Amino acid sequence: MALSGISRVRRQLPTSPWLFAAPGLLVTGAFVLYPFVSTLVNSFTDRRTLIPGRFVGLANFRELLHDDMFWTGLRNSTLYVLGVVPLLVVLPLLLALLVQKNIPGITFFRSAFYTPVVASIVVVGLIWVWLLDDRGLVNAMLETVGAGRVGFLSDQWLLLMSAMAVTVWKGLGYYMIIYLAALGNVPRELHEAAAVDGAGAVRRFLSVTVPAVRSTMVLVGALSSVAAFKVFSEVYLLAGPSGGPAGEDTTLVMLVQRTGTGLTGRVGYASALSVVVFAVTVALMLLVLRADRKEDS
Repeated sequence: MALSGISRVRRQLPTSPWLFAAPGLLVTGAFVLYPFVSTLVNSFTDRRTLIPGRFVGLANFRELLHDDMFWTGLRNSTLYVLGVVPLLVVLPLLLALLVQKNIPGITFFRSAFYTPVVASIVVVGLIWVWLLDDRGLVNAMLETVGAGRVGFLSDQWLLLMSAMAVTVWKGLGYYMIIYLAALGNVPRELHEAAAVDGAGAVRRFLSVTVPAVRSTMVLVGALSSVAAFKVFSEVYLLAGPSGGPAGEDTTLVMLVQRTGTGLTGRVGYASALSVVVFAVTVALMLLVLRADRKEDS
């Protein structure tokens, strides 16, 4: 009887892992794989919201090359990566170094720095709009000290930089937690040995801390690069659906949303835009990983 029970268990083992994995596989297939394949297929059609569409080959991708708004969105998304990623790699590390020490009251500051992460992006956007509007708090303070108003939300470049500031402010706490976990694994003996050799705080940071958390910096750079290139909410809330003055602050994801929604939305063209966004984000990840491998070698 015992032997029959063991053989029965053995017969069940090959299928048991799949039963446990089935819920996750179903969710992944329904909400990740199917939308991805559907978007890829639609990018080769002229499908609209209420019209199935027909196969048009690479026509959507050829149209992208002659679309001024596509190049505007690509420029803004690229500038967003260049402006945001370096700050989100360095500043959270410095912040983590400040709050990693166990001193009275440090828990309050850790919570305060992390609060923007859990705050709704809509609420955060509205707060910053109230602050940076022409009649907002910042301009009111500037007028109080005798300076003129600054068009944070009406100037093309100031609006883009304001959105970058919101992204950095909201992401500092998230990446700070990642760095705190990495700093906890740095042996204290390395800092003590460097201090004995006469290294100052800056020298210990460059010679001990940075090499010890370099893999974490690569991870933060990869995550922040993808998030920055796919930025939507911050620019949308500050610039509005039009994408700022004459649409000059439109990002690629905003262009996807604007093109593919509504009763007359060009789903096929928006899908082609989405494929380009996906390809660029994958390229960013590969570039970061390649740079990390070169540094290792």
